[in-house]
Amino acid sequence: MSRRDAALELLGIERWQVRGSKPAPAVARAPAPAPAPAKVPAIEAPPQAPAGDSWDRLIADVSGCTACALHATRTQAVFGVGNRAAEWLVIGEAPGAEEDRRGEPFVGRAGELLNEMLRAIGLPRDQVFIANVLKSRPPNNRDPRPEEVAACLPFLLRQIALIRPRILLVVGRIAAQNLLQTDLPIGRLRGEVHSFGPGRTPLVVTYHPAYLLRSPGEKRKTWEDLKLARRVYRELPPRAAEA
Repeated sequence: MSRRDAALELLGIERWQVRGSKPAPAVARAPAPAPAPAKVPAIEAPPQAPAGDSWDRLIADVSGCTACALHATRTQAVFGVGNRAAEWLVIGEAPGAEEDRRGEPFVGRAGELLNEMLRAIGLPRDQVFIANVLKSRPPNNRDPRPEEVAACLPFLLRQIALIRPRILLVVGRIAAQNLLQTDLPIGRLRGEVHSFGPGRTPLVVTYHPAYLLRSPGEKRKTWEDLKLARRVYRELPPRAAEA
């Protein structure tokens, strides 16, 4: 059995589940209506790195950032993790409690499920880069405020410019709405290919793993999103060589 087949068997197309979790119900449930989002701050600059930018400089800027009040309540900044030359960039919303303690995005049960999602389309976690829109945890895992997104989004844009990914996989409503500058619900954003930035990088939206743990009936839709992203990626021309 291939590694991909093993991941699919573990997840199950009808009902994905993390090891040790309770079986998902067989009957799909409609997602709860999303609350009305706050106004999304505009992305005023294209995702290009400042002249002379580097990973060391960006890490230092993130670690020392005090641009919003979240720096006072975080344990540490959660910069992101993975292959800095990755062709896939996975983007979530913000760190949770465990991520704040460990300094790494997508750990715990949601992280395990994300790993299985990636393996199901042939992507080990160490081959992608994983980051969040916010680098600091909002207290009690509340939704990010517009001013917090405005303060943190430039760091993500610099990450995108340094990585130069060929495709963005965006998980969750808040990350998708902020990157696409829309207040449309995630149900209307998933299932199609968007483009991001002046380079028109393909962007595919799907549900957040934490949401899937609460609403396992939506995993079938997520599998379709993952297959869409994989198909788009396979049809892309090779990434241009560095000048």
